[in-house]
Formats: sequence, structure tokens, C-alpha cells
Amino acid sequence: MRVSSFLTTLVTLSTVLSSATAVGTKVRRCAVRGGAKSGSVSSSASGSSSTPVSSSGNSGSSSPPSSTSTSSGVSSKAPQVVQSAWFAGYHVDSSTGVSFNVDQISWSKYTHMTYAFAVTSPDPTSISISSQDEEVIPQLVSAAHNNNVTVSISVGGWTGSRYFSTAVASQASRTQFVTTLSNFVNKYGFDGIDFDWEYPNKQGIGCNAISPGDSANFLSLLQLLRSTPSTKDLILSVATSILPFASSSGAPMTDVSAFAKVIDWIEMMNYDIWGSWSSAVGPNAPLADSCAPGPDQQGSATSGIQAWTAAGMPADKLVLGVAAYGHSFSVSPQNALQGESLVAYPAFNKNNQPAGDNWDATPGTDICGNATPQGGIFTYWGLIANGFLTSTGQNAPGIDYRFDTCSQTAYVYNPQSQVMVSFDDQRAFTAKGQFIRTKNLRGFSMWEAGGDEKDMLLDAIIGGL
Repeated sequence: MRVSSFLTTLVTLSTVLSSATAVGTKVRRCAVRGGAKSGSVSSSASGSSSTPVSSSGNSGSSSPPSSTSTSSGVSSKAPQVVQSAWFAGYHVDSSTGVSFNVDQISWSKYTHMTYAFAVTSPDPTSISISSQDEEVIPQLVSAAHNNNVTVSISVGGWTGSRYFSTAVASQASRTQFVTTLSNFVNKYGFDGIDFDWEYPNKQGIGCNAISPGDSANFLSLLQLLRSTPSTKDLILSVATSILPFASSSGAPMTDVSAFAKVIDWIEMMNYDIWGSWSSAVGPNAPLADSCAPGPDQQGSATSGIQAWTAAGMPADKLVLGVAAYGHSFSVSPQNALQGESLVAYPAFNKNNQPAGDNWDATPGTDICGNATPQGGIFTYWGLIANGFLTSTGQNAPGIDYRFDTCSQTAYVYNPQSQVMVSFDDQRAFTAKGQFIRTKNLRGFSMWEAGGDEKDMLLDAIIGGL
């Protein structure tokens, strides 16, 4: 959704199969973290080139952290507690006025890092990255390994999931796709693969291939990765919604225990629960919602963890996805305030979406040919830069603030511009860290590393652990 458009050159990475050399179709990339997550890039295939990926190639300049395989085949590279973030390679570009580079990562505070994104193509013998990615990935992998941090490549995303369904549809296509993935991680020295398929048997951006057999076929792919010698020891993770994968009927699966046997963890993306599509202003990333009025119970970390564990995903394979950004809404003072206090779940003007910060999406056209609106996304640093918060993360003078004890999330409101933002502040991140600890979850993963400001959110969630 959120598209801060700039053009990059796509590089199609082709697998040389034993029977033939197949070069995948170059794809138009508009990379975003799934759902409605903050930050994106549009890119054109104009002037793109093809780069073959050899299974013997490895551009990683340093050795990865040591690992051994377990009896179940699940990688033991993964640390006991996951302290992770996604690194959006397209935000290395400074055309928006703000960039976030590899050397700005506080490596000592992370155990794992995930690069976003490589995207699927119509041909399972190829996945695609931009020319900028080709430059940044070796830097990230080298820096991670030099700091004893494992690093994965995220495949998919909101605009990169169009061809997952066809890639896993048959035994032949899955075998080709595994070879493609194996060659890719070997070339760049990745320690793992993070699948951000949005979504199996559920439409995401609007023009994805989908099939009732998606979740079953996805499981077969993961099992094949775990049994293939070149990929069996990789860290395998899956970014998911707060509900289990869709079954062939479209309803959430009631048994995901087979997935648990072959993956290291899932990142449950507990954000974008409320946004511009909602009926009222609500929490972007609620920790709980059972204390809210019935119509306002849209899901939360608590309900999501309950759904996944009830379906057979162990708590120690659940990583909580957390957001270093928030959604903005146009709210009149009459709806926003009751006396001097902010109102919970106020009505907003759907016809007047406020602009977000420098990384926000501007109106345009997505890869499906559909018009996309203003995103209205503010990163944490964007809230500071745009005067909602002070440099220490407190509400700025003239800005109304409310911390909702039910959802454990924050709201700020500028009565002059009539803009309200639902987001997570330091208090919210501390609460999420404590939640992870008390629920014995595997850890956290933040979208995205560059959205924080001076590690204020990162330090808060680690402190809560």
C-alpha cells in the first residue's frame, strides 16, 4: 500500500537446472512489508538484467555464526530468544530525504536480522531483487556475521507474493523453487529464509494467484526445504497474520502442528489491526482487546497467540511482530476530545487521509493497476520530526496524548491540524516485552529497524524482556 515511489532496476536471479536454463520473467517491484505495513518502493523493470545464480557462489565476506542441525532437522542457529527486525533495503536510498543504512544498525542489541525483500516471479526458477539490493545485501550479511548475528532473506511482502501459489503448486515447481532459494542464499551467504506470503488461499494486494491448496502446498515446500541437504540447516521462519493459515475452505486452520515441526519460528504480525479501512480510529498494534466494546474487538496479540497455540504452534516458536510506526486519521476536535481527554475509538473523516512522514506512500497505482491512496503512515522518528513527540518520545507541547490501558497502545492528537495517530510508544513496547516474557514466547521482530529513533523502542522492548 504505502508507496514512496522511486525507480530501481530489477535483477532476475535464475536457477540453472540440470535439464535446462530457465530465466524468469522480470517483475515490477513495489516492495512493502505485508498487509498495510509502513514503507515501500516502486521500481520498474526498465533496463533490468539477468544474473545467473550458481550453487557454488557465495558473496558473503565473513563466516556465519556456527550452527548444527537438531534431530528434528530444525536449525539450531536460532538463539533461545529472538531479538530481530526487518531491514528495508529500499530505505538506504536517500531520495526521500531520510535514509537508514547498514552502519546505523545497533548490532549488539539484535540476535537476528531479516532483509526485505526478494520477490516471487511467474517462473519458480527465479526470484527477483533490485540492483540496489545487490549492493546492500552483501553489506548487511557481512556486518551481521561480523557481529555474530544471523541474517535471513525475506521472500514476498505485500507486493511480492503474487506468484507464491504457482511456485508451490506441484512437486515439480516446489523442487525448482527450492533449488532457486538454495542458490540464492548460497550466493549471498544468508543463514535463513523468511517467507512473507500474503496470503496463502487469501487475496492480498488484489492480483495474487491463489488456490484452495495453498497452505498444504506451502507445508510441502517447507518440508522439502527441511529435507534437502543444501537447505535443511537454514533458519526457516514465516511472517503471518494473527490468525493461522487459511485452510482449503478459507477458514483458519485448526491444526498447524506439521508446520511447527519444520520451521524455527513464525513472526505473528500484530499490526495494521486498525487503519484507514476501519470504521473508527483504533489501535494499530493492540496487545489485548477483550476489554474493549464488542464491535471494537478486532484482534490483538493476546487473541492471536491464543489462536496459534490452540492450533498447535508452540509458544516458543511464536515471535511477536511489533511496529515502529503508526496510522494517522483526520479527526475533528468534536470527535477527538471529551473535555480535555482524547476519546477512545472516535469517528474520522475517510475522505481526508492525512499525509504521513517522508517514508509515507503517495497516491499512485499499484502493480495490479489499482489506484492507491495516501498512506498516512508515521514512523516513530517521523512522529518526532513532525512535532507530535519530543526528542525523548514525550508528547510535544500542544499535542494531546492518551495511553489506552486496554490495548496498551498510545494516541497523539494535534488539534490544529486535526490529525490523530495511533502508534506504539516506549511504554507500549515495554508492555510488549513483558508480554513476550510472561507468555514464554520466542522473542520479537520489529518492522522496521529504520523506523525507530535512537533505539528508544528497541531499548524499551528489550528492557521488558
